[in-house]
Amino acid sequence: MGEALLSGLVRAGRRPGEIMATARRQDRADALRDRYGVRVVDNAEAAKTAETLILAVKPQDMAALLAEIAPYVPADRLVISVAAGITTAFVEARLGAAVPVVRVMSNTPVLVDEAMSVISAGAHAGEEHLRSTEALLRPVGKVLRIPESQQDAATALSGSGPAYFFYLVEAMVDAGILLGMPRAAALDMVTQSIVGAAIMLRDSGEHPVILREAVTSPGGTTISAIAMLERHKVRAAFLDAIEAARDRSRQLASG
Repeated sequence: MGEALLSGLVRAGRRPGEIMATARRQDRADALRDRYGVRVVDNAEAAKTAETLILAVKPQDMAALLAEIAPYVPADRLVISVAAGITTAFVEARLGAAVPVVRVMSNTPVLVDEAMSVISAGAHAGEEHLRSTEALLRPVGKVLRIPESQQDAATALSGSGPAYFFYLVEAMVDAGILLGMPRAAALDMVTQSIVGAAIMLRDSGEHPVILREAVTSPGGTTISAIAMLERHKVRAAFLDAIEAARDRSRQLASG
């Protein structure tokens, strides 16, 4: 996710010279420098000099990173955390000062400038910090403010959401192959169908039930398929799966 955000910022017009990146491994640092033209520094230098810090590490690595940079982070530095499950209180407690922290959950469509990013303010973050965060993220997708109490649910719903979509596409393509369709043709049909449906849902303003009913003729093929999905409790499985992802996000936060 860190590199996805970095690439999105560069595509959005941020000059590479304005961006500093950090990496634990030298080969990774070299790759970021060569690919994006950004300056790669150590964590302490970034913490001391960057106007905004974006913390994009795995949740289990966040405590160690915060311990490393805490002595160098000025009290007025905006800190943006994109680690799943990590609360603003967790970050604030380890930085030790009244540092403004904004928590972000984005997703991988940032790579094509269609991310869904949800943001929440910590105890010391105000309107100006939320606006700064929105300005960073808006060029790579949609940004929505939510209470931090909803962040674990957002992680399960939109953070992990693209994986559910790809899982569904995989299943539909396999069904096409089962019915005798070449894989490439099946993938083209499923992909375009879902892209078109998503645009209809976004742009029409209609409830998804209305759009689904428009395709579902009495006694037709679609209702036969829907009935089978209901018989196999696909809707209930999605509810349980997303709830499980929410619970896992909470577990990550508790360490």
